[in-house]
Amino acid sequence: MAEAPIQAGQVLLEVVGVSARFGRHEVLNHVDLTLKAGRIVTLIGPNGSGKTTLVRVLLGLETATEGSIIRRAGLRIGYMPQHMPLDPVLPLSAGRFLALAGADERAAISRSLAEVGAAGVIDSPFHGLSGGELQRVLLARALLRNPDLLVLDEPLRGVDVTGQVELYDLINRIRRTRGCGVLMVSHDLHLVMAATDEVVCLNHHVCCAGRPEAVTTHPEYLALFGPAADRFAVYTHRHDHEHGPAGDVLPLAETETDRDHSRTGTA
Repeated sequence: MAEAPIQAGQVLLEVVGVSARFGRHEVLNHVDLTLKAGRIVTLIGPNGSGKTTLVRVLLGLETATEGSIIRRAGLRIGYMPQHMPLDPVLPLSAGRFLALAGADERAAISRSLAEVGAAGVIDSPFHGLSGGELQRVLLARALLRNPDLLVLDEPLRGVDVTGQVELYDLINRIRRTRGCGVLMVSHDLHLVMAATDEVVCLNHHVCCAGRPEAVTTHPEYLALFGPAADRFAVYTHRHDHEHGPAGDVLPLAETETDRDHSRTGTA
């Protein structure tokens, strides 16, 4: 029997009371997190706060010492790692790299690259890609699984500010067109608030969570990020367009999320 299609707002994965300890060092302490279809959740926190460990636990790559991970039956996860260690002397094109991920048809690889605005790099040397091109190829790799949930670990790594805005718009467009849930991990306080429905601030435990405008005024958020947090203010922006791969303005079908889309600016 075919599985029922996932509906917007349906719970895809729940992290319930998860703790993780390595020796005497407790990395996670009773963390709760809920990821839903059609929603973008961004995990922020300082270095060493447990963000990567939490991602590895929910992906099944690490075992929690306490708590549970509840996944929707048949859940497909597309993962975009922070690092992709490959031998730089390996003669590998972007297309061949994606083929190694299990996509044995060039047409499927071409479609995935086109979706992320990187169709032209299919035959380019993998190690010759720019920062923005590399991140788009890694995103295309995650999409090849036709995921219900995208997990993106520092998706803006090595990308300039203009490219960051374009990638955030792309992730938002993928979320809308595919209806998938998205978990992003980021340390970027400047742009992250503009591209998410919910922020979860982690420092071994969940310090605070909610809409960006609520989190940025929370005492634990301000205490954790100190003076840097005071430089950013969240304001409401009616986001009635998006940008194509070439920077062209495209009309945007208005949704409830778009009508209350938070943007970040300097105060």
